[in-house]
Amino acid sequence: MADIGMGLGLGLGVGSTDTCRSGAGAARILLIIPCFNEEASIGGLLNEIAATGRCYHTLVVDDGSTDATSAVASRHSPVARLAQNLGIGGAVQTGIKYAARQNFDFCIQIDGDGQHDPRAIETLLNAYRKDPASITIGSRFIDHAGFCSTRMRRAGIRLIVLALNSLFSTGGRITDPTSGMRLLDRAAIAFFAKAYPTDFPEPISLAWAMRAGLTVNEVAVEMRAREAGASSIDGLKSASYMIRVLGYILLARLTRSP
Repeated sequence: MADIGMGLGLGLGVGSTDTCRSGAGAARILLIIPCFNEEASIGGLLNEIAATGRCYHTLVVDDGSTDATSAVASRHSPVARLAQNLGIGGAVQTGIKYAARQNFDFCIQIDGDGQHDPRAIETLLNAYRKDPASITIGSRFIDHAGFCSTRMRRAGIRLIVLALNSLFSTGGRITDPTSGMRLLDRAAIAFFAKAYPTDFPEPISLAWAMRAGLTVNEVAVEMRAREAGASSIDGLKSASYMIRVLGYILLARLTRSP
C-alpha cells in the first residue's frame, strides 16, 4: 500500500479550507476518486464537483495509470499516484487510510469515469442525517432511473443481492451491492483502514462489514453511462465475476472478520 501521508498537503482539494469556510463543527468530508486511465473523464468530474459549491475535500487515487490521469487531475485536486496498479480495492483503501489518518468524519467513494453525478453526494449525506448507518450506498435499483448496467450484469447482481440478504442480517434489504458510490462514516473508515478486500471489493466489503456488525443503508441515486473507456468486467467476464463473488460471500459468512 502506498504511503500518502508525506506532507504533501493532501487535505486541501476542491472545496478546501482555502476557498470554502464551512464553520466550526462542520463535518469534514473526503471524496475518494479511484482512477485507472481516466484522463478523458477525470477533469470534467472534478469540475462538476467544484461546481456544486460544497465544502468537499478530494483525493484522486491514480492506480498506476499509463495515461495522463495524474497530470489532468492534479490541476484540480491532490493526487495519490500509486507506483503500480493495485486494483480498485487497493486504490480505495489508499483513500480510506488517508481519511483515517486525517480524521475525516466521512469519506465518499465516487468513480473517476463520470458514472456518478456529484450532485448525488448530498443525497447520500442527507440519507445519513435522516438514518445514520456505517455505510450508505447509492443504489441504481431503488428507482431504476438512469443507467442500470447491462442485462447480464443485472442478472448477476440479483444473485449477489440474494446471497447477501440471505446470509447476513442488515436490518434492511440491499439492492445494489456492486455500486461504487458509497458513504463511510467514522466506524466504517476505521474498520476498512485495517483491512479491505482486493478482489471484488464492493460486494465483499459489504459482507465483511455486515459480518462485523456494521450497519448498511441505501438511497436512490441516478447513475450515468461511463464517459470513456470500457468496463473491465464486460461480456463473458461478467459471468466469471459473479460466480467468484458468490464464492467469496459464502467464504465471508463461514469465516471470522479479517
